[in-house]
Amino acid sequence: MWGFLPIHFRLLAGVPAALIVAERTVWSLVLLAIILFISRRMDEVRAIFADGVRVRRLALCAVILGVNWLLYVWAVETEQVLEASFGYFINPLVSVAIGMVFQGERQNSWQVVAIAIACVAIAVQAIGLGSFPVIAVGLALTFGFYGFFRKTAKVGSTSGLFVETLLLAPIGLGYIAYVTATTGPGPHADPWMLFLLVMTGPVTAVPLMLFAYGVQRLRLTTIGMLQYLAPTLQFLVAILLFNEPLNPVRLVSFALIWISIAIFTADGVRQRRNARAAA
Repeated sequence: MWGFLPIHFRLLAGVPAALIVAERTVWSLVLLAIILFISRRMDEVRAIFADGVRVRRLALCAVILGVNWLLYVWAVETEQVLEASFGYFINPLVSVAIGMVFQGERQNSWQVVAIAIACVAIAVQAIGLGSFPVIAVGLALTFGFYGFFRKTAKVGSTSGLFVETLLLAPIGLGYIAYVTATTGPGPHADPWMLFLLVMTGPVTAVPLMLFAYGVQRLRLTTIGMLQYLAPTLQFLVAILLFNEPLNPVRLVSFALIWISIAIFTADGVRQRRNARAAA
């Protein structure tokens, strides 16, 4: 589902990116509240708010997630889905780099090579296109740091996302009220557009919950491969549906990223096999 998100946001053409993010926040909150209430898990939320440290960490996560959502929607609106997919291709490598810098995690030579090749790919885009790939790097960094801080919060995926959207909701509701008061109902007056805005909640929350469900049941190797499915689908959507140009510079940078991913994935598979053999 993540791979087809650009199609949903493209259908909302004409709606400002900030308004889409505000609606996405509010409707995600509504859906998550219903799910937690039906499954009788609101006690998880109460436990989170009883711990000030976790609340502060989730507040930071909420800000980072909001920036990530805004960057992504803006990328779709400005016809830069290819660059967005590039960002999510390099995201796992950025996460590894964050672990190295902030947690002192040691990586073997193959993982360092993979990260170095990814840096070269970014440099190729920056030099070849004459501008730094802000969207790609921004998406990778925000999602990487989101994962880093979210891990330290030690909360469930659904309850954690509920708290994050709850903390963002006042800003979202305030912005929706401001836009409505200054420009009128806008997309809310169109039933189809209103439906698409409401659906930003399910298309956000459902994939996250399915991913959390799958993590508990799939092999790590399978999960590692699946994380590249969404950017691959986004890449295909950008090329085949949105007709975004894949010029030689972008092609070279993507080729370098795919080589980097292949090295990173193969090394991960090798390490897990060695660990099983030693067990």
